[in-house]
Amino acid sequence: MPAARTARRFRLSAPVKVLLGLIFGALVGLSLSSWDQPLALQVAEWARPVGRLWLNALQMTVVPLVTALVIMGVNNASNAASSGRAARNAIIVFGVLLVAAASFAAVATPALLSLIPNDQQTLETFRSALGGHASNAVAATPTQWIATVIPSNALAAAASSAMLPLVVFALFFGFALSRQEAERRERLLGLISIIADTMITIIRWVLWAAPLGVFALVLVVCAEVGISVLGVFGWYILVMCTVYILVTLLLYLVASLVARENLRRFASALLPVQLIAGSTQSSLASLPSMIDSARNRLGYPAALTSLMLPMAVSLFRVTSPAQYIAVASFIAWLYGIDLGFSQYAVAVLLAAAISMGSTGLPGQANFLTNNLPVTQSLGLPVEPLGVLLAMDTIPDVFCTVGNVTGHMTATAVIARHEGGNGQSDNPA
Repeated sequence: MPAARTARRFRLSAPVKVLLGLIFGALVGLSLSSWDQPLALQVAEWARPVGRLWLNALQMTVVPLVTALVIMGVNNASNAASSGRAARNAIIVFGVLLVAAASFAAVATPALLSLIPNDQQTLETFRSALGGHASNAVAATPTQWIATVIPSNALAAAASSAMLPLVVFALFFGFALSRQEAERRERLLGLISIIADTMITIIRWVLWAAPLGVFALVLVVCAEVGISVLGVFGWYILVMCTVYILVTLLLYLVASLVARENLRRFASALLPVQLIAGSTQSSLASLPSMIDSARNRLGYPAALTSLMLPMAVSLFRVTSPAQYIAVASFIAWLYGIDLGFSQYAVAVLLAAAISMGSTGLPGQANFLTNNLPVTQSLGLPVEPLGVLLAMDTIPDVFCTVGNVTGHMTATAVIARHEGGNGQSDNPA
């Protein structure tokens, strides 16, 4: 019995297991590369199919899962909006902030990547090790882009992984479903929910093998690229952390300019929330602290915070669309691909739409299943995502801090709009 308790106490979390897979894969790959390069290349060839199979298993769930989650997200948002004016305004604020965060990432990430020293030989070896090639997707003209937004055949869009037309169809379907008779709507939503839950179960099975898949992917890259691969990994972590920090700082600006919050007071109220978020990497775990800070430090009405903050945790992750755009931009930089304005416009809308429906997914499942469609929509290779997943542990701390800052900022904006801002009662 004591042994069983000890085993449970030292059970590793999924992110830690994936991180260990990355570390072991890097150690084995780099050791082989420095000791015997021909042997390293031979081992890499044996390991490559393992990583490829793991990625394929994840990709096979994307189309049904994203479609189901978008339909459910639309209906959840519709149900929330029907509960009153504050809730309807909250949905609008969520949508605006999601699009704004994605748009900012589409501008900031390429600018940050342009500052990175460009070692073409290392990047070429890296691309060769990962495999995968960009599709022949080119930047469409505005008229061509508009013509392809609405699919002529939703099944064909699904079969070709044309994610934006598929998501547009799911949005139409979700909005139309929300207008149906309640009893019939709930029956169909129950079926859609089962489809989503089934896909999530498959993803959990696949993620159970994530340490092995990541080990194989990283081993291949490190064996073929050598020690210079660590520079690429480091730049990715630095870029992602910078994007999250910049989005978080911009939220302070929104709170100051739109909600008319005193920055010093707002930052002071946010600090305990952010500390919990960073240590637990969970917005849900931070919810009690958010409610306490919103009521007792910022003076927002209890009725407003009881509605807004749980709804924000359920529907709104402001850093998610920024992540999808930043990850896709990094992959484009890695493969030497220039993305056009219209391609980024597609990705921004897609990222915002997907993020509204996927807030209930586990962190690793969220990273893969939501980055896959955005990356695919830009015609980029998805092979790097398995390796980038393993490096997401450190950036995820800043990601969660940005999310809880977004929850509090949205609440501040609604409190100001509804006349519930407590600044006069709680001066800085």
